[in-house]
Amino acid sequence: MNLSPLNTGFVKSNTGVSMKDVGILVLGHGSSLPYNRELVELLAQMISKSHSGPVRTAYLNMNQPDIPEGLGSFAGTKVKKIVALPLFLAHGVHTRQDIPKELGVDLQRRRGMLKIGGEEVEVICAEPLGVDECIAALACRRAEEALR
Repeated sequence: MNLSPLNTGFVKSNTGVSMKDVGILVLGHGSSLPYNRELVELLAQMISKSHSGPVRTAYLNMNQPDIPEGLGSFAGTKVKKIVALPLFLAHGVHTRQDIPKELGVDLQRRRGMLKIGGEEVEVICAEPLGVDECIAALACRRAEEALR
């Protein structure tokens, strides 16, 4: 399986918006342990290598920036859409309720329009990472590493 990053620089979303006009807000849970934040920041850096638009981070609890500050960090970027990408494996209270509330989007539709830096921007909450062959391959790799 090829797990190399996808080049999305010139790809248009299904709404016709260029991916360079889409911001990604990588959402971590937050923790008092510093490596949690470091992990989220590193993943955001990796995502930014494959995504042509701006990539920012925010945290639900404990760390900064919080979600409203993370959204505000897109001011002046001219993005038309922001995809909030929760780094959670499965749905739970945080992904179904807490994160959409913090984003200021409709809980059922998981999207809404916000004013950011004086501009109307659509904010869309992505699904959790879920079940995927990439995650299964990573789990197998971690199991093999544990045997060393």
